Amino acid sequence: MNGKIVGSFVVVTALIFGAVVYYTQVYAFYDEIAGEDAAVSLTNIATGTPEPILIEDFEGIDGSSSPIRYRSCFTASMSFAAITETYASYEGATPLTAPGWFDCFDAEAIGAALEAGDAFAFLGQKDISDGVDRVVAIFPDGRAFAWNQLNEKYAE
Repeated sequence: MNGKIVGSFVVVTALIFGAVVYYTQVYAFYDEIAGEDAAVSLTNIATGTPEPILIEDFEGIDGSSSPIRYRSCFTASMSFAAITETYASYEGATPLTAPGWFDCFDAEAIGAALEAGDAFAFLGQKDISDGVDRVVAIFPDGRAFAWNQLNEKYAE
């Protein structure tokens, strides 16, 4: 009888611990970014400095526990032609998955669009954090997505 009690205690403790770990990874370390606090920049080709762009319909999340937790979805107000002529492209853009509850950001679909040439990646800001770049993917229709990605400093 004691073995069943101890075994049950171990199983229940493991389930509770697993639930806490899941919650902290998926929900606890993320904060939503208010639309009025949103600012998206792209790096100008001529000056090499980030410049804010006009955006609409912003949704974003970020976390203080890691510099690569940032994700956002928005609409770029500037014409796609003007963006491609003015701002620096980004080679090797790889969108990072977002938590399932942040449903506007689909990393697999964004990555597939980048590979197919249906969307284009731009440098938002170089070294927004040590070894981390902000990358912005923009579709010709103005839909846009941003995330932070490790740069060459931490490349494999």
